[in-house]
Amino acid sequence: MITVIIPAHNEEAGIGEALRSLRNQTIVPDRIIVVADNCTDATGDISLAAGAEVVRTEGNRDRKAGALNFVLADLLPDSAAEDLILVQDADSQLSPDFIERSVSYLSADSRLGAVGGVFSGGHGGGFVGHLQRNEYARYARDVRRLKGKCLVVTGTAALFRARTLQDVVQARLDGGLPPGNGRGGVYDTSVLTEDNELSFALLTLKYRIRSPADCTLVTEVMPTWRELWAQRLRWKRGAVENCVQYGWTRVTRPYWARQFLSVIGVLVTLAYLSTVAVALATGAGMQIQPFWLAVTGVFVIERVVTVRLRGWRYMLAALTMYELVIDLFLQAVHAKAYADAVFNKKKAW
Repeated sequence: MITVIIPAHNEEAGIGEALRSLRNQTIVPDRIIVVADNCTDATGDISLAAGAEVVRTEGNRDRKAGALNFVLADLLPDSAAEDLILVQDADSQLSPDFIERSVSYLSADSRLGAVGGVFSGGHGGGFVGHLQRNEYARYARDVRRLKGKCLVVTGTAALFRARTLQDVVQARLDGGLPPGNGRGGVYDTSVLTEDNELSFALLTLKYRIRSPADCTLVTEVMPTWRELWAQRLRWKRGAVENCVQYGWTRVTRPYWARQFLSVIGVLVTLAYLSTVAVALATGAGMQIQPFWLAVTGVFVIERVVTVRLRGWRYMLAALTMYELVIDLFLQAVHAKAYADAVFNKKKAW
């Protein structure tokens, strides 16, 4: 039995494509449940017309996590241990063999707790959309290079066994995991990044997680800088706070290491920009040093090689280092996320 759950808040623009990609799977799911969460548009009607079951949540204040918990609370108690549950975003379209491949990975490893997807960016968004597609291509390259090893099974699409999620519920009630909503909800409604937290939960319960390179999907890119800022600020602050939530454990050590490297990156960028600003302001001028020229060369090579999946035109373009725009943008997001976490600024989804 394979059940798909799609949380959707006003997703009338993309829900039809998401459902079509499910109907075109080489293994078609038995049930598709669209959670029309506080929707004021035609998401529910489009889903019904496409043959999906629709659950409408009105007044849910716990966003995506709350919508998923609402359905899972009814679904899990009646599920057999080996039933499969796919959770995917409403703005994602799975490749036709996504479910078939994901099932094969789960079947081959009894301690594999979740199989996630490797995503590429959809069309649109102009220049900022283009930069995100490059970024996602680099992410796909990293996953392929690491043979599916990943830090987070993202919310874009992830397949679980029912017993895995039942274990999460029990551990939340028993105190083996953070309590989440306090009622045994699979997803922690108190965090900004519920997929990150669930990945921590699975790893804490000694499950493995993977995002195999051949489990692919296309997902929406943020169409404006403002929306990208909000998305990444939520991701980054959520990741930091998930680390704090779980503390220093065998699971979180690599995540803490990444946070440390991110902080170093922000500090180096600040130091670099400050140095340039002082040099220009004092009239000292810029001097080219061989060492820093070599360092710059390494960065250029990294930019070119890592975008290879998109083709030679994009590799040539990367030579110009025009992507420094988004690199500096993301550094600014990271700095803001750290400051918000330290000063406990009100969370915004």
